Amino acid sequence: MLDVARHFFGPRDVERFVDLIARYRFNGLHLHLTDDQGWRIEITSWPRLADVGGRTAVGGGAGGFYTQQEYVDLCGYAAERGVTVVPELDMPSHVNAALVAYPELAPPGVTPEPYTGTDVGFSTLDTESETVRRFTADVIREIAALTPGPYLHFGGDEANVTPKEEYRRFVTRVCELVQAQGKTPIGWEEIATAPLPPGTIVQHWKDAGLAREALRQRARLIMSPARRAYLDQKYDASTRLGTTWAGYVSVRDAYEWDPPALVDGATDEDVLGVEAALWSETLETLTDVEEMAFPRLLAIAEVAWSGAGRDWDDLRTRIAAEGSELDRLGVSFFRSPEIAWL
Repeated sequence: MLDVARHFFGPRDVERFVDLIARYRFNGLHLHLTDDQGWRIEITSWPRLADVGGRTAVGGGAGGFYTQQEYVDLCGYAAERGVTVVPELDMPSHVNAALVAYPELAPPGVTPEPYTGTDVGFSTLDTESETVRRFTADVIREIAALTPGPYLHFGGDEANVTPKEEYRRFVTRVCELVQAQGKTPIGWEEIATAPLPPGTIVQHWKDAGLAREALRQRARLIMSPARRAYLDQKYDASTRLGTTWAGYVSVRDAYEWDPPALVDGATDEDVLGVEAALWSETLETLTDVEEMAFPRLLAIAEVAWSGAGRDWDDLRTRIAAEGSELDRLGVSFFRSPEIAWL
């Protein structure tokens, strides 16, 4: 997952990132397209979403957005390299940029202002209003039509100020809207608190109890545990970028875990896949992205594609040898002290 909402990365940067992840057999790129700080995709039926909501970024820097043609071209570029793009339009929270563009989407009495900080959970759509019903149907319809892949991610996380019963109704309704467009809905694990239509996929990131509830509803899981697979977390105390709310995530931490073992009762069949999440609150350039992604992505690729019996000493030897290839490719990777670089 690449977060292009907190800081915007243009089409050429995303293409470069696709080239790199495809090299290490990642077959999906989850694009986090919308958040409080920016709306990054053109929606023709709601043009101010991009024109106004796309102007801002964390720290007050330049924003930006993809035209629909640029997004279609990115999907095609990725597909040619065996990578499926999974778009995420986060709702009902993480929507401040949308509310600035269209204040009528906000709850009564809320007057949104552009936001360039990094707090979460403070924004919400007025989920019961007819305007929001039309908005969600329109944006889902447009993104589904542009996206050749089978998935559409609608977020659903950290809806701290959305009334609980309204949230539950909203999640179920959005899942049904996504399915009506012929796509498989994906949401972060909080959506398991709502009744989920069959076929919904739940993405685990923090709370194993919510992941278990998803399994109870017979949803399959994408595994993105923050302590293992959140690449916005610092490698160690020396790391110049990133955050530490989930703790340090070393290369070895990113490698030594078994996806189904993190959720009681889960089996290999319950796990659709593994995803490394790269949030961009502290990442302003592609160089920053590469430094936080590599070499941990190599470790997570092995977790995703390998079964039991993986060996850390074997991996670190192979990563050390791969360093010269990353240099040749011009990748700005973190020279972890865990690795005896050649």
